[in-house]
Order: sequence, then structure tokens, then C-alpha cells
Amino acid sequence: MTGRPTVDQQRAKAAWNAIEDAKKLKGDQPKAFGGHAKKLPMRIRAAGLGQALAFVRAKAHPKGETAETKEGMVLLLDVLGSWVLSRVPSPNAGKDDNALIEAILNGNSLFLRCAAAEAIAFLEWLNRFAEAEGLVDVNNNV
Repeated sequence: MTGRPTVDQQRAKAAWNAIEDAKKLKGDQPKAFGGHAKKLPMRIRAAGLGQALAFVRAKAHPKGETAETKEGMVLLLDVLGSWVLSRVPSPNAGKDDNALIEAILNGNSLFLRCAAAEAIAFLEWLNRFAEAEGLVDVNNNV
């Protein structure tokens, strides 16, 4: 029996691909990716999608003379934004790791509700795979 994959199967495949990309990052960036992904659903529920993404963006692009871009955080913003915008399209979105943030800032309340729900659904898969691949410290919740 063949047919189109379900939306949940598509989420799982995209999440698995993101984990594979995260595992290729250097240093502690794969665990930073997994740790922040694990905390993101609660941040979305507590503060909203826009504020949760703004927090991750601040971690991804810290300010200061010695601050380095955190590739794990950039990847998290990029894969989450790409997935959500593929399911909840927005003409206001860009093409970089800020795409979803831009869409939120320029979208309406319906877009925001749908994007938040889709982000949480995607993050469920992402977090299960991150845990399975050892990208989070299950003892310290990071």
C-alpha cells in the first residue's frame, strides 16, 4: 500500500533531517541545539511564539566584541522557521533564520495561532529525536 505521507510523518522526517544536521555542528553546538529545542515548547506556551523565538535569536547572535554566532541556535531558528512556514505560509517572511520572526511581526492573530501550534507539533518530534541521539542531557534538562 502506497500513498502520501501524513503530516505527522512529514514532521518526523523534517525533524530527523534537522537532527542529522545538528550532529554535524562543532563543539557543544549540537547539545545547545537540543537543549534549547527541548525548552522551546514551554517558552512558547508561557510567553508566546514571538518572544520565545526572540530569546533563541538573542542566544544565536549575542552582542559584544567577543561574541560569536551560535550555530546550533541559528540552525534551530532556521529549521523551525522553514518547517512552520512550509505548513503555515506567510507572504511576509524572509528566507533567513529571521523568517518566522518577520512573519509573526507582520502577520495576523490567525497566523500566529496556527504557527505556534505547528511549531509545538514539530518540536515534539525534534525533541524525541534529539533525546534519542544524545543531543540533550536528560539528567540536567539541558
